[in-house]
Parts: sequence; structure tokens; C-alpha cells
Amino acid sequence: MTTVVVAHETYVISELEIDAFQAIGATVVQTGNLESKDAREKARAADALMVTIQTVDAELINSLERCQIIARVGAGLDAIDIPAATARGIWVTNVADYSIDEVSTHAIALLLNRARRLPKMFASVKAGAWYDANAIEPAPRLQGQILGIIGYGRIGRTVAVKARGLGLEVIVYDPFIEIEAARDSVKQVDLDTLLASAEFISLHTPLSDSSRHIINAASLDKMKPSAYLINTARGELIDESALLDAVRSGGIAGAALDVLSIEPPPSDFPLLHDERITITPHAGWYSEASKQDVRVKANEDVARVLTGKAPRSPVNDPTYSA
Repeated sequence: MTTVVVAHETYVISELEIDAFQAIGATVVQTGNLESKDAREKARAADALMVTIQTVDAELINSLERCQIIARVGAGLDAIDIPAATARGIWVTNVADYSIDEVSTHAIALLLNRARRLPKMFASVKAGAWYDANAIEPAPRLQGQILGIIGYGRIGRTVAVKARGLGLEVIVYDPFIEIEAARDSVKQVDLDTLLASAEFISLHTPLSDSSRHIINAASLDKMKPSAYLINTARGELIDESALLDAVRSGGIAGAALDVLSIEPPPSDFPLLHDERITITPHAGWYSEASKQDVRVKANEDVARVLTGKAPRSPVNDPTYSA
């Protein structure tokens, strides 16, 4: 019997999974996590393993007896040991394009929230002050300000398009992409130039050994005191202790974060308790359309592999032998 183990924690399997896998004669089993002994035993016997944010390390991968594919029901891959999977002949897939519009819009929403001082306006009205200049000023005109984008993949490029529509100038740092500035209407710069120049800085780079804590004490020191940091990518791109110190000391104006190093954070998590730091609950990806897209596309790749076809969205090639 072919078995697909679904380790989603945030939602239960639905007709999307049941219909997709019944059509190929597979049984669907949901574990909810990959940490318990029971969950790992179920994963060990799976023909396919589907995960969201669960860690799939080399130890777990090497215990899998007949797994053909590990499907990330999402975009980020930092929790999956891809070399270990490749060595075992297991496909790894993701859905890199399912929430480009949602995440880019969320980043722009966080930027506008700051630019128009919306939290202070909300609080002022609720406190009975219809217009309290001391609460909302100064608010510089958004047009002509500089947005620095770190990471110019699909989401970063879409953020740039939306930002230019608002009249922002866009500069970009991405050492892995050669940008056609004339085509994209952005300027490619080195990281130090971006940090020193931008009024808003938005992170859109994958998490890797080289990008972990790309925003740290040294980089925060290079930013303007008026700068505002936005992160809708991965929490560990930022040294959160250094960020808190920079905000408290006035080194930067504040931050808006959709992702944290610990999710969900404990109630005493320091970043939760500074009004200059806005936090949303890793919801930038969400819309009803993206919620369905990510599951449908991940299911399709699993079904393809289990019926002897190559996946449409692989991130490795276990069939290649150097």
C-alpha cells in the first residue's frame, strides 16, 4: 500500500489531499508533527512525506525506508537537509510561486503602515484626540524616498514593482543576481550602500549560512536613525537582540516583522513589548487562493513522483550521479 504522510500542523487533510492521492491508489496519514516517536515511525514507512515548517534532518531522512519524495508545502527550504535527501535518492520539492502577490503586498502594507503613522493615528482617535500632531508627526512624503530590497527573487522583484508604483526609488542588494537596471528601473548596489541609503529596508532573501543574521549589530549601525526594517522572509535573517538594542537606542526608527526566530513567541518575548516594533503572525503568505494553491501544487508533485514521473518543481535531482 502506497502511503503519503502529511505532517501539517496548522490544518487537517481535506478533500484536496484525499482526492489527489486516492486517484493514484495511495492512503493519506496525518501526523501533525515529526517529533513524536509515533510520527517518526509513520514517516519511516512513508512513500512520500509532506511538510510545512517541520525539520527534516539527516537523521530522519536516513531512517526513511522507502520514501521517494519530501514535498515542502510552501517555499522555504531551510528546514530540510537537501544533500541528505539527494544522497538517499529522494526528490525534494517546494512551491516557490504560490504567495508572491500576498507576501509582496504584506511587505508594502507594513511599509505604508509606518509611512502614514497608522498605529499612532488609530491610538490617537481611540484616546479621544481627533488630530494629535505630537502623536503622528513628522510624516515625510513617501514619494521619492528610498526602499532597499535585500534579495531580488520573485517576491523581491514584485515588491519593487509595487513600490515604484507608490513613487519610491528602489535599490537592491543581491550578490547572486545580475540585475538589468534599465529593465527593472532599480539600482543594484552593495550591501553597505543599501544600508546607509535606504529609508525602508525589506528582506526577501532565503535563509542560508551566509544570510543568517545578515541584519546584525554592525549592519544596524550603518542604517539611518530614521530607517525602518521590514522582514517577511525568515526570522533568523535578523539578530533580534541587536535589533531591539538599535530600536531602543534610536539607532533606527523601528521594524515590522512577519517572521520571528521563535514562532509562536512566548509572552515575554522582548520584541513584543516595544511599540516601535510591529509584529504580524507569519501571515504574509495568506489568502484563500494561496492557501489552496500551495496544497494543490504540492499534491500534484507528490502524485507525479509516486506514479513514476519527475516533479514539476524539484529543488534537487536525486537521479543525477556525479
